[in-house]
Amino acid sequence: MGAAVPTTDPRIQRARPPGDERAAMAAEVRASLTAPVPWLPSKYFYDEHGSRLFEEITRLPEYYLTRTEVGILEDRADAIVAGVEADELVELGAGAGRKIRLVLDAMARRGTLRRLTLLDVHEQGLRLALDALERDYPGLHGRAVVGDFTEDLDSLGPGGGRLLAFLGSTIGNLEPAEVPRFLRAARGGLDEGDALLLGVDLVKDRRRLEAAYNDSAGVTEAFNLNLLCVLNRVLGADFERGGWQHVAFYDDERGWIEMRLRCRRAAEVHIPAADLELRFARGDEIRTEISCKFTRASLEGSARGTGLGVTEWHVDREELFALAVLRPSRS
Repeated sequence: MGAAVPTTDPRIQRARPPGDERAAMAAEVRASLTAPVPWLPSKYFYDEHGSRLFEEITRLPEYYLTRTEVGILEDRADAIVAGVEADELVELGAGAGRKIRLVLDAMARRGTLRRLTLLDVHEQGLRLALDALERDYPGLHGRAVVGDFTEDLDSLGPGGGRLLAFLGSTIGNLEPAEVPRFLRAARGGLDEGDALLLGVDLVKDRRRLEAAYNDSAGVTEAFNLNLLCVLNRVLGADFERGGWQHVAFYDDERGWIEMRLRCRRAAEVHIPAADLELRFARGDEIRTEISCKFTRASLEGSARGTGLGVTEWHVDREELFALAVLRPSRS
């Protein structure tokens, strides 16, 4: 188990000692942009402006994911909570949204809510979320870990009376080969009787999928292009935002939506902090995100051999989205 490092706020710990985050980002960007298929880590979408744009995306008519997941929780949160009997809710995320409050409300109605743990990369967001949730849920003992869900699940400590929530279909941003590794790590923080509540977007009509990532208002385009602004601001890059085009399409063979940035005209880009000089031809692309779509069978396949098994499957009437409950298993 990883040893968490205290911060100035006794409620918040770091999964690892503080380091040079800019240098770490520069190294990661250098490695990804010089890969055979250039790409950028999607976690860098979420600076302050990017986070606001994403919140706007969740309210768009084309973007069914958030409102559908909220609807399932409104209908099924009480039943899900009753089946786990947890007194601790752990969210992989900043704890600021309506979805996590629906689960907290269900636990409070049942009289089991005692503890809340949040894990996210943004310390300030965690602090604000803890302040708000401790105010709104009197007697709640809140703590947070500054960390990355792909690497730092061991910093959550041992399970026992725990419901681990990973909502929003964020698991879809992982490469399919990475999903079993994530599930094994999640299993390490769960005892018998604990559960993982997992939000997954489902395979469906291509037109509906592609519309959700190519909205008519252009908000997703702005969100995608903002990633270049993040690199310019943090790493001193000189990407010309207007020289790139948002692209999003569904890949039937891989079962995922892929977002890219396509170069509109030949460009030379410098990223001083990463010691990079890059040349792009017109039409060259950088992959910025994947969003895998699931069926129950494909999720069960990913869970095989991880120590977790799918025991509940809650879907909306149109079968657009699912909340899966996974429990420790002996297989």
